[in-house]
Amino acid sequence: MRLLPAALLALAPLCAAFYLPGLAPVSFCEEGEETESCKSLIELFVNRLDSVESVLPYEYDAFDFCQDKEEKRPSENLGQVLFGERIASSPYKFTFKKQETCKKVCTRSYDPGNSADKGKLAFLKKGMQLNYQHHWIIDNMPVTWCYDVEDGQKYCNPGFPIGCFVTPDGRVKDACVINSEFNKKNTFYLFNHVDITIMYHSGKDENWPGARLVMARLRPQSYKHTDENNLSCEGPPMEIPGDFTNKLNLIYTYSVTFEEKNNIKWASRWDYILESMPHTNIQWFSIMNSLVIVLFLSGMVAMIILRTLHKDIARYNQIDSSEDAQEEFGWKLVHGDVFRPPRKGMLLSVFLGQGTQIFIMTFITLFLACLGFLSPANRGALMTCAVVLWVLLGTPAGYVSARMYKTFRGEKWKTNVLLTALLCPGIVFADFFIMNLILWVKGSSAAIPFGTLVAILAMWFGISVPLTFVGAYFGFKEKHWNWSQTWPGDRLVVEENLVGCSDEMWRPGKLCCSRRKEVDIGTREDYRSHQMYYMFGFLFLVFIILLITCSEATVLLCYFHLCAEDYHWWWRSFLTSSFTAVYLFIYAVHYFFSKLQITGTASTILYFGYTMIMVLIFFLFTVRCQLSVYNTSFHVSESASIYPVEYSAVYKPEEEKVKKPAEVFSVCLSCFLAREMIRDVFTREFLNSK
Repeated sequence: MRLLPAALLALAPLCAAFYLPGLAPVSFCEEGEETESCKSLIELFVNRLDSVESVLPYEYDAFDFCQDKEEKRPSENLGQVLFGERIASSPYKFTFKKQETCKKVCTRSYDPGNSADKGKLAFLKKGMQLNYQHHWIIDNMPVTWCYDVEDGQKYCNPGFPIGCFVTPDGRVKDACVINSEFNKKNTFYLFNHVDITIMYHSGKDENWPGARLVMARLRPQSYKHTDENNLSCEGPPMEIPGDFTNKLNLIYTYSVTFEEKNNIKWASRWDYILESMPHTNIQWFSIMNSLVIVLFLSGMVAMIILRTLHKDIARYNQIDSSEDAQEEFGWKLVHGDVFRPPRKGMLLSVFLGQGTQIFIMTFITLFLACLGFLSPANRGALMTCAVVLWVLLGTPAGYVSARMYKTFRGEKWKTNVLLTALLCPGIVFADFFIMNLILWVKGSSAAIPFGTLVAILAMWFGISVPLTFVGAYFGFKEKHWNWSQTWPGDRLVVEENLVGCSDEMWRPGKLCCSRRKEVDIGTREDYRSHQMYYMFGFLFLVFIILLITCSEATVLLCYFHLCAEDYHWWWRSFLTSSFTAVYLFIYAVHYFFSKLQITGTASTILYFGYTMIMVLIFFLFTVRCQLSVYNTSFHVSESASIYPVEYSAVYKPEEEKVKKPAEVFSVCLSCFLAREMIRDVFTREFLNSK
């Protein structure tokens, strides 16, 4: 026992050095005072450039900017590669606490008689016309461009534009509005100068050597340097005419200053960036609205299970003669048909297995993000975590799919296992591969290298597929879920009635009550991967609300279908929640035409290609809601089997009863409230994670 305290004391220094996000702090000292733990050189790294008007990001080297003579590229994880991040060193290098004013970086000359120069300048003009933005990094912090917006608030953008463009008709675009001198028609204005301000914590009253950087800001400027040997960073802006007829020299410069900011702690240095983001204004009213709707749906489900079913069972228990029993109608008459194997049971079991895999992956990823392990400081960690979890969760996918298929009395177990392991991932990979070919043809930095594609295939076939087979082995080895005995023969079911809508409700243009109930998830633009999302706690709350809402709404509709004596509920309950993905796609199309300014065929194809991947993943994710229906239906059927009803009580079309208005009102009300909830909350916040 005496060794335990000694061991804890020995581990204390290691525990104190542990930092949750995974980034080790770096200390800086003035020139001439460097040590092994303190350095004076501050390096600026550049990331890929992207635009809100194009889905095609490009590497920094693709444009004719100043290049580092000894370019260094830090190692990138899987998430960074998949997101298209390409970080490299730059010629912008500073010495701690050494002020620089209008220091030259490099000069770029363009001759209209040289075809290579014409191509480079044309590509630079295209970048300014599409508002491509730089993304610079100092000490793993994004260098932000802060400017004032409405209501006196300040917005900090983790990027700044290459330049801006004034159209031939005199319309000022994008960043040209910040300077009244940017007014010449058909002219490009290049931001060839940056004023950089680096703020640091001096380490006063702290136990670390030297100082630590806590903030980095810049302000892009445009100056026309006439004398390369006498730079002043004053005067008119750097104009690039739309018609390239004369020789052009572009001189890139910078100024850097240092400020002491001891009131900002190093551990909270990201706060100023995150607090200034426009999407950080949490819509508390929408959250409360969502919680009220969840409570409302929970009350309806509880009323149905505890009150309505209890009364129905009590009424059936008082029936003395079988003749009276034949006159009854409702869910009691189908308790012997509820668990008949559905049509296309193979496909349904595969979807259930894949949905379970994606659901567990999403839950664990969001949970780890809430704990801080996947913070923005740890670049690419979110995507890396999601991919690794998906690969390792092949076992539950195979288990659920195999056991459900066995419950459906299926015999083609080999086909079931192969489809579970290959069908949905194969569709996603095929779509992703086609998108990657387009990116490769366009020379975009988002194109995944061939080696990474091989690594992904190796993880899929070498880890995920074998784990799926292992899960399927245990699934087929278990006894099938024996919820309830089924009657011999098939029961007659009316295809069209008021509450249980017919199969035509899924056809285009046929909107009925079941479809109005579906959750309408709006998506915002998810392709601006430079936008940082850190509100994982709020996103996790939205995730729980979505899960509860879909589950309870599915239980309600399933109950109404059984009351209509329609026992074909398997696929209907699956599509009740999964059809949310269709609304996601519809909103993505609406968002593309009404909000985005994406131009070009390739960018359009990429937008909808990536949207289809998200729609498929979301379609499978909401399958978890159907599992709650299975559990509810099991208890309902188990209760109904206590008081058997003769199978001769078959529903006949001419004996159709008029459904209670309260049931129809409950369906419509729950549909409307669920739709309004998602319109308020998910349109603002969902799918913003990178």
